[in-house]
Amino acid sequence: MLEAFGLSDPGCVRPNNEDYYLLAPSLGLFLVADGMGGAAAGERASQLASQTVGEVVWRSSELSSPEVLITALEEANRRVLTAASADTTLEGMGTTLTAVLDTGSQAYVASVGDSRAYIYHQGQLIIITEDQTWVQEVGKKLGIEEAQLKTHPMRHVLTMAIGVSDQLRINSYVVQLSEGMQFLLCSDGLHGVVGDDGIAEIFANEDNLELKGKNLIDRARAAGGPDNITAVLLRVVNHSNDHQEPVDLTQE
Repeated sequence: MLEAFGLSDPGCVRPNNEDYYLLAPSLGLFLVADGMGGAAAGERASQLASQTVGEVVWRSSELSSPEVLITALEEANRRVLTAASADTTLEGMGTTLTAVLDTGSQAYVASVGDSRAYIYHQGQLIIITEDQTWVQEVGKKLGIEEAQLKTHPMRHVLTMAIGVSDQLRINSYVVQLSEGMQFLLCSDGLHGVVGDDGIAEIFANEDNLELKGKNLIDRARAAGGPDNITAVLLRVVNHSNDHQEPVDLTQE
């Protein structure tokens, strides 16, 4: 099973919070979504998508199948598109979404957009997901240097999000769980500001999930908090496999 803690903060600049997170331990489901399209629209998109994923997983009789998350995100995409087409004030809304589904021995991970999932295990921080952004999918292939990408005018442009196209691209992964393994799901308001080194430092220096989450939020706010900041932290507890395995990560 997964011990869980979640926290969201509007940051230091924006008056509203378009991020949304869901902790559903009875389903083994945990997710983070980062809405876009303006205050009301972004909030609506992230909440609708998250609740739809929860509903689909709850109704599913095949929780052991990685397809349940794919099906759930596809249904979330349809509902966000439908809601936007029915209300002109919601036109252009969309959301990222990254979810983890715990099935006991494995965790299924699915993501759309640039909200990330990390693993921290045996002192090592590993990014599970791949950002669906211009920087990741175009900029790096063009050979643009990392330092230039950090200030590039296209650095915040998503190449995919829930609610922007009926042709949804979902990245999915399977993680073999080990006792003590930790996960971080977060919006770009955290990973884009704190950075991988900062995240790894906080994970290494603090064991308590709640304090770790609060430290991550505080670090992002101390760096200016230009965006909404959301973190969901998970830890594998009471796992049947007693010995410590290296991280086994498979992309579906």
